[in-house]
Amino acid sequence: MDTTEYRLEGDGIELRSLPKVSLHDHLDGGLRPQTLIELAEEIDLDVPAADEAGLAEWFSTQSNSGSLVEYLKTFELTTAVMQTREGLSRVARESVQDLAADGVIYGELRWAPEQHLTRGLSLDEAVEAVQAGIEQGIDDARHQGRGIRIGQLVTAMRHADRGLEIAELAVRHRERGVVGFDIAGAEAGFLPSRHRTAFDYLAGQFLPVTVHAGEADGLDSIRSALVDGRALRLGHGVRLAEDLVIERQDDENTYVSLGQLAQWVRDREIALETSPSSNLQTGAIAAWGDELVDHPFDLLYQLGFRVTVNTDNRLQSGTSLTRELALLSDAFGYDLDDLEAFQLNAAAAAFLPLDDREELAELIEDGFDEA
Repeated sequence: MDTTEYRLEGDGIELRSLPKVSLHDHLDGGLRPQTLIELAEEIDLDVPAADEAGLAEWFSTQSNSGSLVEYLKTFELTTAVMQTREGLSRVARESVQDLAADGVIYGELRWAPEQHLTRGLSLDEAVEAVQAGIEQGIDDARHQGRGIRIGQLVTAMRHADRGLEIAELAVRHRERGVVGFDIAGAEAGFLPSRHRTAFDYLAGQFLPVTVHAGEADGLDSIRSALVDGRALRLGHGVRLAEDLVIERQDDENTYVSLGQLAQWVRDREIALETSPSSNLQTGAIAAWGDELVDHPFDLLYQLGFRVTVNTDNRLQSGTSLTRELALLSDAFGYDLDDLEAFQLNAAAAAFLPLDDREELAELIEDGFDEA
């Protein structure tokens, strides 16, 4: 877990103390390196490094390839130790503990149950194991004086053919921890339309959907997420900026026109689940540059899109939500009001009932007022 102290320049406010909402966090991308080592020993699995620091460095090196395909290969190791009830529950429990310690008061953990069946678990047993770990983590946080609420986002792999089966799984567990559905994996070449039957079913069941789109593929992927997937949020969504045209610039302003797709996303307040560090690692923002200051995040924010800040994979990116906020603040000069706006955006987009979202927003406002 990232334990660096980050303070807001000028205000001196410790960012970890601020209440936060995390919408895009992969369970199999948030393992503690030491936990991975210990779980690997239990199943006689070789790991690239025998110590915590060395393994963390390996993940960082492997993840900074500029390719989503290469980035995704690191998950072969993490998922390998998450194939038993005990392994899944431990990873989930520690993930919640780490989020709570980072100031997260509401989070959604996404993962793909179909990737965790090699040691005999059924889909339902896998979901139950993760939920047990989540509940243990919430109890642990409560005993430490931290309040946190966590929901599962059950994910189907977009290159596989189990979309409907996983959608039905999500609905079966909607009263037992599952708050929504997602598709993930290699984006290019696997449009959300491949899983139209699953999305039709979910729409009929009124289960919320977020879709990875606009990360490793462009506007067609985003369009399919919205039309075929009925997505209420876009996982990453940064390549929506391809539908923006900069007409002219002067010393004070940038004048931008929006394409139909971008206009729709902004007008409907469809949240963008951006993950700044991850977007750099996977090359999602390569069209604009290779440094954080090149990220279209600020342009989207200034244009009124519902941008949110997320970690994607805390292990692969060596990051935390606090760190992501600090990086954006350094890059774009954001102040406390901006950081609060990002949290309120996330609260408004959370897969919770309206009353719960309003209560969440109040907790955020109270926390930032105290800061």
